[in-house]
Amino acid sequence: MFYIIGGITVSVVAFFFTIKFLFELAARVVSFLQHEDRERRGERTIYDYVRGNYLDPRSCKVSWDWKDPYEVGHSMAFRVHLFYKNGQPFPAHRPVGLRVHICHVELAIDIPVTQEVLQEPRSNVVKVAFTVRRAGRYEITIKLGGLNVAYSPYYKLFQPGMVVPSKTKIVCHFSTLVLTCGQQHTLQIVPRDEYDNPTSNSVSLIDEHNYSLSIHELGPQEEESSDVLFEKSVVSNRQTCQVFLRLTLHRRGCFHACISYQNQPISNGDFDIIVLSENEKNIVERNVSTSGVSIYFEAYLYNATSYTNTQWHLPPTHLGSSQRRPSTATEDEDEDSPSDSQTPEKVKKPKKVYCYVSPKQFSVKEFYLKIIPWRLFTFRVCPGTKFSYLGPDPVHKLLTLVVDDGIQPPVELSCKERNILAATFIRSLHKNIGGSETFQDKVNFFQRELRQVHMKRPHSKVTLKVSRHSLLESSLKATRNFSVSDWSKNFEVIFQDEEGDFLKCQQLSGILLCTASKLFLALLGLL
Repeated sequence: MFYIIGGITVSVVAFFFTIKFLFELAARVVSFLQHEDRERRGERTIYDYVRGNYLDPRSCKVSWDWKDPYEVGHSMAFRVHLFYKNGQPFPAHRPVGLRVHICHVELAIDIPVTQEVLQEPRSNVVKVAFTVRRAGRYEITIKLGGLNVAYSPYYKLFQPGMVVPSKTKIVCHFSTLVLTCGQQHTLQIVPRDEYDNPTSNSVSLIDEHNYSLSIHELGPQEEESSDVLFEKSVVSNRQTCQVFLRLTLHRRGCFHACISYQNQPISNGDFDIIVLSENEKNIVERNVSTSGVSIYFEAYLYNATSYTNTQWHLPPTHLGSSQRRPSTATEDEDEDSPSDSQTPEKVKKPKKVYCYVSPKQFSVKEFYLKIIPWRLFTFRVCPGTKFSYLGPDPVHKLLTLVVDDGIQPPVELSCKERNILAATFIRSLHKNIGGSETFQDKVNFFQRELRQVHMKRPHSKVTLKVSRHSLLESSLKATRNFSVSDWSKNFEVIFQDEEGDFLKCQQLSGILLCTASKLFLALLGLL
């Protein structure tokens, strides 16, 4: 009886081991058929299947040459250790079909990689090198024969580098600020690293030590002012990578400011500041908000070459308020003169002129017999028109302003109300382009204004009958008397003597009209 029970037990154990062996063998065969290249299957035998003598992605390992998180901009590398199913090293010099894909999770940016087989004693290591320049979370996928290696995909975090002054910028930057004496103004600074990533990695943990501000009063002698002239404070938000510089000036006048990081100026940290009193601020706001009335200032026109060697000094106070001359905006911009760009004759004594500021133009005019206007210079109210602020002139002791647009010769003017004149021009420019000189801010302002105008217009349909053979001429004839409201409507295009689907006709007419317009402009030499 004892022998019978022992024999049955041995048979059951042997049966279970046999079943386990068969399952393991079947699993290895299936895994081999899935992972092994078809060209190399003929080189394997059933003995290789049984021993696990084939490359298995799950048996491979990945090691990293850095610790998370790591800064961007450095050459990174990780190693893929190849192994057979039985745990023996797999020679990496043989073609294995290793595929590596690295992608930024949020921005969907693919990173190029390079592979290198390391000549180690086992020669089963493939080194993968890459470089990332955008901070964030990356997905690293490693595959062999279409299957993930080890625990692929992996997720790695790369943080931005140190703050670089040449990449750091002021948000909503403008070349000239108009401030009120004694009132606080906040500048928003976005620190950036070498690859334009927002960063908060500073040399010093206290931003008050990192960012410095120097202010010089504009004039013949630009000496750095004392601490009594202005007050500043720096507050940072490291989570949003933003720095707020609060500035308060206590003296009226024109100044030049420079913001530096670790004694190096930031990208757009150089700008001018016009500081007005409360009364002057109200005058400027009234000038900008008034429409249909031309704002003019009495000034004296100088020959720029006559006083280049004259020593000027900046007076301590600024006087007066702007004057108004009733006239329409059309008269301000389109008064008759023999030549709008005619340069006045060079004179030794300053010539009395009148400077008109409108939302679109800055013009300098002279009056003959006090009633006949003669336009001497005209400048557009745009960022290309630059002002330079000098001290008092040698004759009338009035503050001087040099206007230059890069096209006409610079115009040198001395005006009793120079600061109000310049502030009116700057505020009009701010109003025209949305308060910032950066390109993206201008685009956002234009799109916002366009949507507002479009919402105010009716969106009913207007029917246009055009000819396919004379599309451009018939389209111009059909829209000749259109008003602004008509141009805002939806066009329903119908080809004469043709029947077709409305949407197809509309699309076809748009394509043909654009093509005809390009050909027309090309013939005129405008393209």
